[in-house]
Amino acid sequence: MPKAFSTLDAFRDQLATLPVPDQGAITAAAARNGQLTKPPGALGRLEDVTLWMAGWQGRAVPRADRPQVLIFAGNHGVAARGVSAFPPEVTVQMVANFQQGGAAINQLSRLFGAQMAVHALDLDRPTADFTQGPAMTEEELVAALACGWEAVDPGAELLVTGEMGIGNTTAAAALATALLGGDAADWAGRGTGLDDAGLARKAEVIRTGLAANAAALDDPLHVLQALGGREIAAMAGAIARARVERVPVLLDGFICCAAALVLHRLSPDLTAHCLAGHQSAEAAHGRLLDVLGQKPLLTLGLRLGEGSGAALAIGVVQAALACHGGMATFAEAGVSAG
Repeated sequence: MPKAFSTLDAFRDQLATLPVPDQGAITAAAARNGQLTKPPGALGRLEDVTLWMAGWQGRAVPRADRPQVLIFAGNHGVAARGVSAFPPEVTVQMVANFQQGGAAINQLSRLFGAQMAVHALDLDRPTADFTQGPAMTEEELVAALACGWEAVDPGAELLVTGEMGIGNTTAAAALATALLGGDAADWAGRGTGLDDAGLARKAEVIRTGLAANAAALDDPLHVLQALGGREIAAMAGAIARARVERVPVLLDGFICCAAALVLHRLSPDLTAHCLAGHQSAEAAHGRLLDVLGQKPLLTLGLRLGEGSGAALAIGVVQAALACHGGMATFAEAGVSAG
């Protein structure tokens, strides 16, 4: 089992050698799919999802009976700049709600049989205000990455990572701007419901943050340290560990995809095990999915965060695998294949 790490260089070392999808399992799954009692391609993207799962699990008949949902929570110093419609206290309150089973993600996790865990990262100690310098020290970044890394169950058959953190759409938009270019206004969205003045203020805060950290934007992990948050770093750590363990990942919304973007900019292969669960209502999420080479399974106008869109997509994956594993072949059903 890959051990955690104590430095950024050690984190990079963990990602130096990565497993590849099992082509034999993909071939076998495709062969079975071709014999099922349906016209070729009749189940559309469900068939693609099945082959994706087969490759990462190394099974001709893959399963998703043991999904895992990980929620990471962190507070942001930049929230003091008026970039959110809600105060930072809401992060703590929502973590309590998760722990008591009262949030949407609790219901979806329960519905699809997912093991859910909540990890609160130093909520009484927000990250630094990135308009004044880096949001995190290297030690803080490494601790957050390691939290996500260690939270992953290597035996999980599917992983969803979600988040909670007032101000984190600002951090995610700052990461996208730094890593992909363009103006902050191209990436900043309304988050929890900002008005026009709040949206303009959010974009200006991001511009200020990029200027304040200009010397630190030479590497994706340094960008994460300068502009990200603990919960975003933890999601990146969890997604990275899943890549090492060959656990398929369903990506959630804009903030989760910003975490995945950091890994993708290190190497596109680091997100090869990911599939977009949904496209959220956050304005720039679709553009971020395009950069990641992702087509969402669902587009339902969700903008809740907390892993909810990706958790809902667990049901799509389970449906795909139920058809693949449970349908009869033409020979078994005594049906002519034509």
